[in-house]
Amino acid sequence: MADTAAAAAPDERPGPVETGRHDGHSSFDALRPPSAELLADCVHCGFCLPTCPTYALWGEEMDSPRGRIYLMELASTGDIPLDDVFVTHMDRCLGCMACVTACPSGVQYDQLIEATRPQIERHHPRTAQERWFRRTVFALFPHPRRLRFAALLGLLYQRLRLGDVLRRTGLYERLPVRVRALEGLLPAVSLRDIRRHLPARVAPRRLPGEAATPAPVRRVGLITGCVQSVYFGDVNAATARVLAMEGCEVVIPRAQGCCGALLEHAGEEDAALTYARRMIQTMESADVDAIAVNAAGCGSTLKAYGHLLRDEPQWAGRAVAFSRKVRDICELLDELEPRAARHPIPGRMAYHDACHLAHAQGIRSQPRAALRAIPDLELVELAEPDICCGSAGIYNLLQPEAASELGVRKAATVAAVAPDAVVTANPGCMLQIARYLDADVPVVHPVQVVDASLRGRNRLA
Repeated sequence: MADTAAAAAPDERPGPVETGRHDGHSSFDALRPPSAELLADCVHCGFCLPTCPTYALWGEEMDSPRGRIYLMELASTGDIPLDDVFVTHMDRCLGCMACVTACPSGVQYDQLIEATRPQIERHHPRTAQERWFRRTVFALFPHPRRLRFAALLGLLYQRLRLGDVLRRTGLYERLPVRVRALEGLLPAVSLRDIRRHLPARVAPRRLPGEAATPAPVRRVGLITGCVQSVYFGDVNAATARVLAMEGCEVVIPRAQGCCGALLEHAGEEDAALTYARRMIQTMESADVDAIAVNAAGCGSTLKAYGHLLRDEPQWAGRAVAFSRKVRDICELLDELEPRAARHPIPGRMAYHDACHLAHAQGIRSQPRAALRAIPDLELVELAEPDICCGSAGIYNLLQPEAASELGVRKAATVAAVAPDAVVTANPGCMLQIARYLDADVPVVHPVQVVDASLRGRNRLA
């Protein structure tokens, strides 16, 4: 694939596109459309092509970053409408931001695609089926209480082995492909997981040999997340324990809700901004020095609050102050002076870069450093580290065929290194990779490995 970019002419542009209108007016409305200045930054060099998952799958120019930017340019001048063709190519983008890392011109594709998607949701009439599915997803995933009820139903589904019944009777294949995708991603949960609630405050942990509980080195607010709090409560618990053992006071506000990441990535801008304002208020009331997040997709949005709320004078400054405090858990551990002893964990672990950690936040070395600090742990790298696993928020539900191809591709790179475990820093990646792995290999978060090491456990269970 590297030869593809090298062979592309620097000024090459895609061929003609069927146009729907030529009236000289933009097909975008005036509410934060894709910036003409940012669109002009793209010189169509092709360096983005080898890193783009959809271009890697199909080799289709309009399913590459530069092709999508060209479509945005045409829409911005009114040469094409926001029709089915335009929307299809935009919907196929995972928003993984690998192209942002690869671009030598510094094109801010992340801002361009995230400005385009709200335009689509405001102006493109989706089918009734599409509207119903998206509304169902957004009525469920940003709401932990509803998710807990759904998790209980999922537990019953698994305990009664209804999936086996559907497959034996042939009914499974008759289900809509998106419903099958949702069923395939359903993680194993227990009543303990569903009922788990962390305390509102976790004090710094007194370590062996210390006479008294130490004064906190930092007061840290913990973002518990939506999917994370219900299906990956162990990750949140491990995060709180690790921070406490490293001398932090951990504050876990009960009032916190969704951060808005899933909605913002999908173009549901108004709802995302509402959640962002609530999160800012919640953490302001908590009066913390830093804000820890352990989900890469949430972290990238939390760090972008200043940009998202830039047009609201009463919120813009508060959003910037909030975002400056946000740290991924591995980023925060890298900043803290190590306090608790690391105990050995013998094993071979493959590290998968979550896209919104590596590309959107630029965090690559910190998780690796945290893992390499553990004695006897061998960390191995995967081939094609910049190709997304296919999770991408709710992409694996909205675009299940493409997500499945990418999931199989990622699982093959994992199998090639034969690890004892896979480590990645995003709940969506954890679900996606676990679904497509043939071998019984655990998929865990870096903080769970650190937690096991600090507690002297030589295994992750």
